[in-house]
Amino acid sequence: MRLQSGAAGAIEAAAQRLAAGGLVGMPTETVYGLAARADDAQAVRRIFAAKGRPADHPLIVHLAPATTAGAPGWRDAVAPFASQVPEFAVALMQACWPGPLTLILPRRPDVAAAAAGGQDSIGLRCPAHPVAQSLLIAAQAAGVAGVAAPSANRFGRVSPTTAQHVSEEFADLGDDELLILDGGACPVGIESTIVDATRGAPVLLRPGAITAAQIEAITGLGLKLRDEASPRASGTLASHYAPRAKVRLMPAQQLQAALDVLGADAKNIAVYARTALRAGRGVVLRRMPDDAQRAAHELFAVMRELDATGVPLIWVETPPSDAAWAGVSDRLHRAAA
Repeated sequence: MRLQSGAAGAIEAAAQRLAAGGLVGMPTETVYGLAARADDAQAVRRIFAAKGRPADHPLIVHLAPATTAGAPGWRDAVAPFASQVPEFAVALMQACWPGPLTLILPRRPDVAAAAAGGQDSIGLRCPAHPVAQSLLIAAQAAGVAGVAAPSANRFGRVSPTTAQHVSEEFADLGDDELLILDGGACPVGIESTIVDATRGAPVLLRPGAITAAQIEAITGLGLKLRDEASPRASGTLASHYAPRAKVRLMPAQQLQAALDVLGADAKNIAVYARTALRAGRGVVLRRMPDDAQRAAHELFAVMRELDATGVPLIWVETPPSDAAWAGVSDRLHRAAA
């Protein structure tokens, strides 16, 4: 069942579905999430089953906004799930929440083990999307402390940024199994930045719209990169965000050379590039924005669109190496892995 978020009773219906242990397709500013109450192991298992996701691959728990201002409010917001909150994590909450930042914190041992993939840490974030916030507040009033919500797609595939994408991904689920809240297209378009806050200093596990430089400026600490001691986190497998077509990244010069070799009769290829390229009439060409934020916003929608043409190959121009493109580059490299 797909409900417009502004329709009378839509938010309350979705909140009651969550309270009862059901699944909800939930819009956020990053991507749509497949949501279930995080404190109910059976509800969480429904997420893993619907996605085909391994049960040891942790989920991110979404929280309602803090009800009081400042650090005390955010400490209270994460208290149902986090046993400890370092000061630099509080600073990140105050600066970036609500917003596209996930913090990995030590987990209270008595809650959300299934959502955490069995780890003693848990990923938490407060989304900025107004529909997500309204749903989380209504769910909280119905007794749901937090909502586990990985991207609403089959495991490893391209994340959804519209309600229609969610409907297509889970067309086999009936109305009694999945309720989808339509909150429009997601404004950010790629998943949240993930920072591990369990090891005394911030560790970047996944890049996103919140940049490494911003994290260092907020915390006053040098940002470390993930290593073998880092906890497992969503979206960090080598191969992820992949369409059915094979994705290959190439610099513009190499892309043009490959298209020239194929010539005017080239077909069964889609190309997504910032550079204007010459190609045969049978090549599906899409222009990538020069701005990193705009590219992130449309990335997954374009990949789905190109995949829907049925081409076996999608060639993508390698993104720039500067920090603003880190999130887009991460998603494309995993899609091509």
